[in-house]
Amino acid sequence: MSQQDLFYNKILKDLEDGKLLLPTLPEVALKVREVVDDPDATAVQLADIIVTDPALSARLLKVANSPLYRGRVPIESIHMAVPRLGLTMVRNIVTSLMMEQMFNASNKRLEKRLKALWQHSTKVSAQSQVLASKLPKMNTDEAMLAGLIHSIGTLPILMQAQDEPGLLENPQRLDQIIDNLYPRIGAAILRKWEFPQSLVEVAAEHKNLNRNSGPSGPDLVDVVQVAYLQSLFDTEKALDPLTLNKVISFEKVGADTGLTVYEIDENSEEYLEALALFNIKP
Repeated sequence: MSQQDLFYNKILKDLEDGKLLLPTLPEVALKVREVVDDPDATAVQLADIIVTDPALSARLLKVANSPLYRGRVPIESIHMAVPRLGLTMVRNIVTSLMMEQMFNASNKRLEKRLKALWQHSTKVSAQSQVLASKLPKMNTDEAMLAGLIHSIGTLPILMQAQDEPGLLENPQRLDQIIDNLYPRIGAAILRKWEFPQSLVEVAAEHKNLNRNSGPSGPDLVDVVQVAYLQSLFDTEKALDPLTLNKVISFEKVGADTGLTVYEIDENSEEYLEALALFNIKP
């Protein structure tokens, strides 16, 4: 058995035994989620936590005043933004904004990998937001977060790969290991974070091309699956048109299997605005 096979089996066994080292959310994101989960929490309590982080406050104000979320009156402070947006939306946005910290590498060999993963995740997030904005009863902030976390299971694999001789230098084999494991690991991470089942299912099921969300209409997995598959267009991982036409989520979301969100003129500006929330350019 090769060194790579041993690594794969160890990751899988550690996951099944509950011994795999999973990432944790940044402290501010944890505090925000804890407050929002308290039925007696107030907008003032939530705002008081956010203002302790000046960088986060500035970014949240940027989001609140973006074309995706702003109302008629400009939002000038966090204590104005929180009640305007609502506690649940603020929780989702803050969690999304803080996620970037988890994609920083202390190891230079991982830096390129993690940067590419973050950029891919933000693009899936932006496309998910645009798709969700066209669907009734679909929250764009939840879709943004769902797009960001769809591949969160890749992080523990990359972190452990840095200690395996030669694995980072064998990108094809590492990609195979990641593709096989990251949905299951992602679901485990989100359960540990006590995320809602709808987001756990996004991590676990977005690659399942045979999935059918049923007669209730499109759900978050449908939205992220379409955004994920669209993000692969013009790459070596792109699926052939015949396969894409069989993916039910495209029909449910009302998306064209031959176009990305960015290529649809009327959606381009909205997509760019969604990317700008993470300071990413297409």
